[in-house]
Amino acid sequence: MSKRLRSSELCADCNGPDPSWASVNRGTFICDECCSVHRSLGRHISQVRHLKHTPWPPTLLQMVETLYNNGANSIWEHSLLDPASIMSGRRKANPQDKVHPNKAEFIRAKYQMLAFVHRLPCRDDDSVTAKDLSKQLHSSVRTGNLETCLRLLSLGAQANFFHPEKGNTPLHVASKAGQILQAELLAVYGADPGTLDSSGKTPVDYARQGGHHELAERLVEIQYELTDRLAFYLCGRKPDHKNGQHFIIPQMADSSLDLSELAKAAKKKLQSLSNHLFEELAMDVYDEVDRRETDAVWLATQNHSTLVTETTVVPFLPVNPEYSSTRNQGRQKLARFNAHEFATLVIDILGDAKRRQQGSPLSSSKDNVELILKTVSNQHSVESQDNDQPDYDSVASDEDTDLETTTSKANRQKSLDSDLSDGPVTVQEFLEVKNALVASEAKIQQLMKVNNNLSDELRIMQKKASRLEKQNSTPESDYDNTPNDMEADDTGSSRKGRQRSMVWPGDSSVPDTAEPYVAPSPTLPSTEDVIRKTEQITKNIQELLRAAQENKHDSYIPCSERIHIAVTEMAALFPKKPKSDMVRTSLRLLTSSAYRLQSECKKTLPGDSSLPADVQLVTQQVIQCAYDIAKAAKQLVTITTKENNN
Repeated sequence: MSKRLRSSELCADCNGPDPSWASVNRGTFICDECCSVHRSLGRHISQVRHLKHTPWPPTLLQMVETLYNNGANSIWEHSLLDPASIMSGRRKANPQDKVHPNKAEFIRAKYQMLAFVHRLPCRDDDSVTAKDLSKQLHSSVRTGNLETCLRLLSLGAQANFFHPEKGNTPLHVASKAGQILQAELLAVYGADPGTLDSSGKTPVDYARQGGHHELAERLVEIQYELTDRLAFYLCGRKPDHKNGQHFIIPQMADSSLDLSELAKAAKKKLQSLSNHLFEELAMDVYDEVDRRETDAVWLATQNHSTLVTETTVVPFLPVNPEYSSTRNQGRQKLARFNAHEFATLVIDILGDAKRRQQGSPLSSSKDNVELILKTVSNQHSVESQDNDQPDYDSVASDEDTDLETTTSKANRQKSLDSDLSDGPVTVQEFLEVKNALVASEAKIQQLMKVNNNLSDELRIMQKKASRLEKQNSTPESDYDNTPNDMEADDTGSSRKGRQRSMVWPGDSSVPDTAEPYVAPSPTLPSTEDVIRKTEQITKNIQELLRAAQENKHDSYIPCSERIHIAVTEMAALFPKKPKSDMVRTSLRLLTSSAYRLQSECKKTLPGDSSLPADVQLVTQQVIQCAYDIAKAAKQLVTITTKENNN
């Protein structure tokens, strides 16, 4: 974890005080406001980490601090240091500037367009220039001058450049010289620790030969960074590479879901992907894990009355122009997986990565990643009412990323691999995931604060409203217990997407909701009634989260039952067939998440006092369900207020 920053450190983009985030690949520290823009750019532009609330490999943090302290920011603002730039009116952002458009436009120009980077003299042959830069990088990494290497990388030097005369890569050179911070920088820019030189040796081999044991161990970690990150996301554990354990495959309790033939087909297609396509899919899932974890830290550390707005959220992975449109579409679809579905995909990827690393062959297939994701998403779509709709949204532009405040979740079910676990989770290992749990709880608590603030504002609005009608509701609701793929966002608008029902096989708590047709009703309950029920739901969710934080797993079921009762009472306020698509969507999310919550909580009921080995994963799913319930309740308050005041 990060050490405490010195008070003299300033945001690299606006000179604001006390920056709390780092852009790892840019070697800079940035403030909260500027970080909100960095996140919208995507990891291919800026890889952000919180300095205090994100786990850091010590040498990676040391690398960023070294770059920052040695003026790495001047690389990205080279031309702004020229006095002539002031005369021309070009300047960097300042702390008083608005995030949008002022800071956002400057940051995009600085990092995305590289508008202020020093330009090399033009040559007719660009490949010669790149080769020359890469040779300079090859020579420079044997020293400790990080900023020189970052400057070369910013100009186009290749981290994986294979020197034709020397017969090795820059990472080989840095490893032989024991330059661990150079190795960190090269790895951030894509250097592969497993690359062989002309003698058949890897950078790890040279680090060990030179007695640089810390560097050798770190290079092994970097080599398995992708699968380590996925495993840690699910269960808070990392493999013990020192003792030869390189993979952890978490378990899922409800392995009966493996029975789906479509699930088996999807997994088979995943296994038969070429190594290249499998690596692309795995990297995309890694980026989605990073987006979700960074989003949790972001929500847990921000003042929601100012920074968390529709222009600062990142609802799905931003577009990477170097990727095809179909790959970008597939990357965006990952945001629609709920916690259970996404965990299943991660487990399958971990299992297949282990199989491929061990060299187990499978027959090749021409299926691509998009087809696999489509197969996964279609597993239960036979009951959908609009299967003729396209499976993918059009790829959003950067502007769309800034403006959208939420994303819908595609309803997918994949097979669950319960036979690949590398052993049970110990109590000590479980404690390691507490920080992640606390961050997730903070995310819910901050959302609750938004609800409370919104309630106060709505009461003021209600006093001014000329007409508020209270609806006499029926004691029953006929809403599906299935989430819809087109969720209303926090402003009451909806995102175009495919509507599809979800079936949870084996979940006896889900009732049969087939009833005779009822005509749609336009009448909504009063805002006061909806707010009152939302506050009750909020209170019960907070109680559940306290139990999760204190490891009181026996309290999960009674808490979930109270939440379910409160949700049922809130749903009963609304007409059986609301006219508004947004209301129906939010109610489906509300009720389905409550049923799902009960199902997840029941998994903590073993026959004896011991807990299941995957209790961390169950807790994560419980928190996700609670978040979805709170989100849906907030949507209903917002929509009801808007409709009643029109």
